[in-house]
Amino acid sequence: MASLEAIEKDIENLRATVPDLAGVLLASSDGQPILAHLPPEIDAKRFAAMAAAAASVGRRVSESLNTGPLTEVSLVGSEGQIFLYNAGNKAVLAVIGQVGANTGLIHLEARWAAKEIGDRIASAGFEFRAA
Repeated sequence: MASLEAIEKDIENLRATVPDLAGVLLASSDGQPILAHLPPEIDAKRFAAMAAAAASVGRRVSESLNTGPLTEVSLVGSEGQIFLYNAGNKAVLAVIGQVGANTGLIHLEARWAAKEIGDRIASAGFEFRAA
């Protein structure tokens, strides 16, 4: 499927452009993993479910407080950071940054990747279903 290959290429480009990324996951909005490049200790199914849930809560908070459509969620901890980006209406791009990572570069590149991926998903008419 050419569109899925293009999405994989977008993720590969993101990983190559931002060397401080510890992991990248593309999940459907209902929490199913689509593509994952994660450390072995991170379960893709679990991370996909949590990323989709966090993005959903973020959307509800954003709508409740009238801040406009949610574009991203940032989670920062003492051992790293996680950024979630809407990839259109059907997917969430989650990236894990190492401690001290260049967050400006992460945001610049991941926002672009999320937009490209969202556009590809919309134009291809992907429908993600639970396995």
